[in-house]
Amino acid sequence: MPSLNEIRATYLDFFAADGHEKVHSAPLVPQNDPSLLFVNAGMVPFKDYFTGASKPPYPRATSSQKCVRAGGKHNDLDNVGYTARHLTFFEMLGNFSFGDYFKEHAIDRAWKLVTQEFGLDAKRLLVTVYIDDDEAAAIWKKVTGFGDDKIIRIAGSDNFWAMGDSGPCGPCTEIFWDHGDKIPGGPPGSPDEDGDRYVEIWNNVFMQFEKENDQIVRNLPKPSVDTGMGLERMTTVLQGVHSVFETDLFKTLIAASEDATSTKSDGERAASHRVIADHLRSSSFLIADGVTPSNEGRGYVLRRIMRRAMRHAHLLGAADPLMHRLVPTLVAQMGDAYPELARAQPFIEDTLKQEEVRFRTTLGRGMALFDTAVQGFKPGDMLDGQTAFTLSDTYGFPLDLTQDEARRRGFSVNVDGFESAMAEQRQRSREHWKGSGQTANTNEWLAIRDRMGPTVFTGYDNIEGSGEVLALMNGGAPVETAEAGDIVEILFDNTPFYAESGGQTGDQGTLEWPGGEAEVLDVKKHAGDLHVLSAQITAGALQIGARVAQLVDADKRTTTRANHSAAHLLHTALKNVLGPAVAQKGQLVDSERARFDFSHGAPVTEDELAAIEAEVNAVIRQNVPAETRLMAPQEAIEAGAIALFGEKYGDEVRVLTLGRSLVSDNAPYSVELCGGTHVARTGDIGLFKVIQETGVAAGVRRIEALTGEAARLYLESQAKVTRNLARDFKIQTQDVPGRVEALQGSVKTLEKQVAELKKQLALGGGSGAASAPEEIGGIKLMARVLDGVDGKGLRGVAEDFRKQVGTGVVALIGVTEGKAAVTVAVTSDLTDRVNAADLARAAVIAMGGQGAGGKPDFAQGGAPDGSKAEDGLAAVREALKD
Repeated sequence: MPSLNEIRATYLDFFAADGHEKVHSAPLVPQNDPSLLFVNAGMVPFKDYFTGASKPPYPRATSSQKCVRAGGKHNDLDNVGYTARHLTFFEMLGNFSFGDYFKEHAIDRAWKLVTQEFGLDAKRLLVTVYIDDDEAAAIWKKVTGFGDDKIIRIAGSDNFWAMGDSGPCGPCTEIFWDHGDKIPGGPPGSPDEDGDRYVEIWNNVFMQFEKENDQIVRNLPKPSVDTGMGLERMTTVLQGVHSVFETDLFKTLIAASEDATSTKSDGERAASHRVIADHLRSSSFLIADGVTPSNEGRGYVLRRIMRRAMRHAHLLGAADPLMHRLVPTLVAQMGDAYPELARAQPFIEDTLKQEEVRFRTTLGRGMALFDTAVQGFKPGDMLDGQTAFTLSDTYGFPLDLTQDEARRRGFSVNVDGFESAMAEQRQRSREHWKGSGQTANTNEWLAIRDRMGPTVFTGYDNIEGSGEVLALMNGGAPVETAEAGDIVEILFDNTPFYAESGGQTGDQGTLEWPGGEAEVLDVKKHAGDLHVLSAQITAGALQIGARVAQLVDADKRTTTRANHSAAHLLHTALKNVLGPAVAQKGQLVDSERARFDFSHGAPVTEDELAAIEAEVNAVIRQNVPAETRLMAPQEAIEAGAIALFGEKYGDEVRVLTLGRSLVSDNAPYSVELCGGTHVARTGDIGLFKVIQETGVAAGVRRIEALTGEAARLYLESQAKVTRNLARDFKIQTQDVPGRVEALQGSVKTLEKQVAELKKQLALGGGSGAASAPEEIGGIKLMARVLDGVDGKGLRGVAEDFRKQVGTGVVALIGVTEGKAAVTVAVTSDLTDRVNAADLARAAVIAMGGQGAGGKPDFAQGGAPDGSKAEDGLAAVREALKD
């Protein structure tokens, strides 16, 4: 009996001997198709070869492709463990022809491999073809000797395969294996086809077409072949078993699960062991290919898979995290075929362990509530949606796990009620948190804030400090300890790290404690005034109560506060130069640049930008100390301070004064309410340079600016451009603008001369047309294709031709850079018989365009394919015949 690994090798070797290139499996994250969540079929990595977007490096290929179907359109997650053949992770064996061979060779190879190499009994095989694929049916008869009773014609999508709503597609032909009359079910196309007796083991797709938005739009450049054969399913046939979970690979994984949990895979526990074995494979391979658990996208699907397996480990009574302990068995079974699995083994084990430790806290609380909620339930009862929502919202117990547990006990869940409760919560969250800059999922932080009070921020005067760890969050759940590799949220009693607010980004830096350290990635505010650090533990373990040295990244803090202070000066300069109606609409300052949005009805002119820059730099050169006072908000505003956009103020606010007025000796230059960090003196900003001014919305403009060394480097790069031009022109740098202006004038003159020459050349003759007009239906037609003449140039040529023809029609198609411009002119005496717009439209459509516009005597249009210019003129001639 061949093993799964031997079956894979036999398949690949068979097609390699037939001239196919062995291609290693592509990663599970699609490299060339953003429309897919994961690679879900063997042909996905070759999609561009089928469509003609890329040239294949070989005419034939064979592979064993890793596939996952656990999210999006192709989602088998909920069936896994409860059916004989559903898996989230599977291997798709494939042989592919990229315009090389087609139906006959594909069918012949399939039959030889199945009946000769694998030795399957032909009497237990039957095939299907697409309902009108007579060619494939005839080939099957020739190759197999089957009659019509064993070549079943199938209509619809079952035998017409497409990768998705868009992409290559074509008719299918399939091979089915008969498990025998002891298994219920009928052949494909019969009323009992959904049974398990007849199982598809091979699918040849004859790739002939391409879809866009679920509509066939074109033939593929070359007919091709895409073959898919599920390795696990074929293994069940060759090993004489009915379920994929009875094959050698899964028996080994399930045995490891049995040993680790001290439970047998029988009765109700069978499904749990199967789920663990399958989900171990999908989780491990996804992690090896760079996916990590998260709350969105691919990471969310991975987390669902992992947590579903972990819940089944809990059902089996596993006292400690289980999944990571099974990875060595998986690597031993599949590491030779997929070396990336072995390379990533330590990271896979660590990721699985961390996730299971986190989830066990969630699971324990959620299961306790679930058990209470269903006390007294009978099979067929329904759990109310509000309870399911509480499990999800408060305890982090996802809806699909609630549904899975309910199904296991014979209950159901009111999903509509769940969605209704979710919608209500979202609405409450929007109302409660609007404008706070925080997320609504902060119940834990609110509780912590009530117990411990606000964070003491020491960062106005210091960039280093020491603090006690008051709370740790991992994956949104409170923990006592964080290990190396964990990314956690940390709350200290005091911190020099600034939390993002008021348009200033959060600080970065490092944390150090005896035996450990961490990298601070970001800092956010939670529950109003808690400075919560997001950090990755890089060494050791961090526990609640630990005393930690906190070191803010000095360089980033310095440049960030310089950019922030510059944004304040810019705000005032905008009001002074553009007028007092300017109002701040948003800002973002970090260590890279200052970005400032403001209300203004028109683009800022070059002269205005120059005045703004000059004013800000004048205040910077004053090098006067920044002044900060604590005041009541209303008192500060009444005293002239500008309230910062989007900021929420408490009973006491910081009022920042920067610089002295440029027009009044006793007045400050900038006064604003701001809780951010700023320079000690205006001179610390160094230099201010605007690099871009753009519009971002109706009546809203945006200025981006640099300060200090970044501004100097920017100016140096601009100066280098000027120096290089001066060197190339062999002139002084101050003369570069004049030389560029002169060159621009020369270019315009030359362009006019070229256009006139093209016009004269066109009038003297053109490709594809005789010098004299032709006559169609009694109407003279001057029809020409003019290379190198654009739509603008065609207008003048058409007018001259119309004068020459006297009475008649002029149809011109200019071809430039592969595209076509169409111009049709009709003399005034013929407009009651011939419409120029209709003729132009016919030409454009014949060349693949959409249409044209104009008047009865003159019309123009454009088309994407200039190579079809003669087709466009032919369409005009045909229209004149009507």
